[in-house]
Amino acid sequence: MARILKNKELVNTKLATNYGGWMYCEACEENIGYLCYSTYDRIELNYVCQCGSKGSAFLDFQDSHEGSDSQNELVIVKNRLCCPKDKEPLITILEKKLTSYELKITCKACEQIYKQERK
Repeated sequence: MARILKNKELVNTKLATNYGGWMYCEACEENIGYLCYSTYDRIELNYVCQCGSKGSAFLDFQDSHEGSDSQNELVIVKNRLCCPKDKEPLITILEKKLTSYELKITCKACEQIYKQERK
């Protein structure tokens, strides 16, 4: 069942579809990652692309839950950042395409908010 977006704010960022799929920097058209459609509940991503462009993405849904901060880190499974509880993929960030990023993503299943950054 398709989810209904409450907020979708993209700055210098394109998504392949309405709320997921491949993510691109609008300035250089480079692929910067992949946002999994059905496993996240909310995402806040701020980044600086290798081309120098600053971009961001903020998405959440009408049925999103507030979530609670997790002390755990996302786990990497086959280059995907996954929920440490069920190992489901949430997002892939192509770090070689970004000089820095800050990520805050909520897992739909466990309602935990995971944070990750590279400066």
